[in-house]
Amino acid sequence: MTPANIVTYVRILMVIAIVILLAFAGPDKSNAERWVAAALFIIAASTDKLDGYLARSRNQVTTLGKLLDPVADKLLICSCLIVLSCFGTVWWWVTVLFLIREGWITILRIYAKRKYAIVAAADFLGKLKTVFECVAVGMLLSPLWAVPKMPIILASSYYYLTMIVLAIALCLCFASGASYTVSIFSQMRKASHASGK
Repeated sequence: MTPANIVTYVRILMVIAIVILLAFAGPDKSNAERWVAAALFIIAASTDKLDGYLARSRNQVTTLGKLLDPVADKLLICSCLIVLSCFGTVWWWVTVLFLIREGWITILRIYAKRKYAIVAAADFLGKLKTVFECVAVGMLLSPLWAVPKMPIILASSYYYLTMIVLAIALCLCFASGASYTVSIFSQMRKASHASGK
């Protein structure tokens, strides 16, 4: 129960609040619930850096923290994408691709931890992927295109920019997934040889 891990727990709890607010807000609506959900998402996404800073500055980097932190990120991103797909804001095939990638990496991470006691932190591509995911979802949760009297050209530009950021996030999602897979298999192979298996 380090301060860093407590921040991670709070981020997981905020996911529940965001999903509930989105459910009340409904699809593509510029209302109070939607904007509060967007604000909570931005705060929750920002705490990802906070727990990392607390862990490093206090020399309290734990195995639990290394495992929980990416899980909290996945819950935050994937739950919002699922709700947005239910609303028709994001195509289901896009969300499914994100879910497949995250599911595979989670299973691989758990297997490596249990079988070889390997805990591999996210690499640069993984961190960059998370940044683009958070920006894309944050923009999707902030429906400027639904704001009354918003000029059509601005609303359209904002929406298409959001889709471009989401597309970049999807590409980084699989690039980082491939990089992580190669890295973790390499570590498991070395661990297997070292143990004589």
